[in-house]
Amino acid sequence: MRIGILQCDDVMESLQPAHGNYPEMLTQLLREQDPALEIELYPAHLGRLPGALDECDGYVTTGSRYGVTDGLPWIEALRDFVVELHGARHKLVGICFGHQMMAAALGGEVQKSDKGWGVGLSFNDILAQKPWMQPFKPSLDLIVSHQDQVTRLPEGAEVLASSRFCPYYMVQYDEHFLGVQGHPEFCKAYSCDLMQARRGSVIPEVRVREGLASLSGEVDDKLMMAWIVRFLAG
Repeated sequence: MRIGILQCDDVMESLQPAHGNYPEMLTQLLREQDPALEIELYPAHLGRLPGALDECDGYVTTGSRYGVTDGLPWIEALRDFVVELHGARHKLVGICFGHQMMAAALGGEVQKSDKGWGVGLSFNDILAQKPWMQPFKPSLDLIVSHQDQVTRLPEGAEVLASSRFCPYYMVQYDEHFLGVQGHPEFCKAYSCDLMQARRGSVIPEVRVREGLASLSGEVDDKLMMAWIVRFLAG
């Protein structure tokens, strides 16, 4: 199976020596699930997208510091590509920014949450079990880093995971689109360093303290990546 990574941002330069960049994070975890995967990189944030939908069997987006409503040319081009993928019923998994892009492109709404920043580890309940959720777990706890949230779902969306902080945490559209607000590719060390780099200047001090304290929990990163690979292959 060939998977295309749609890169929507870069890790901060100061954090790259310790943690690498987003495509490396995703590639490592994807290949842990299936070493035979072929992976192609498309720097969408630099204006490069696949020339044809079938260049890959399925696509996965990275997160981004940008918002889906920022109106940048590459964001609008990616939105058009997502609509094209949906029309062709081609597989796509949207992570964080990609999850929000998926909802916005299909007619939903994304806004800054009145709950503020979500950082650290988020704790979510699974609302519906799907065949690709193997092994199954009734909860999904992933690292997050977001201020925007999906606030209105497009037609045909099914909520699979939810929390009080983020009601539309994981959403499926038919059998070909899957969006998740959390970051299965983020490790605790990167989450910690990212929060510290944004502490006070971007993310309020009290929210950073809460986020750091939450990292004592267990992360379902490998489970989510197993689900993603099964979803793309199904």
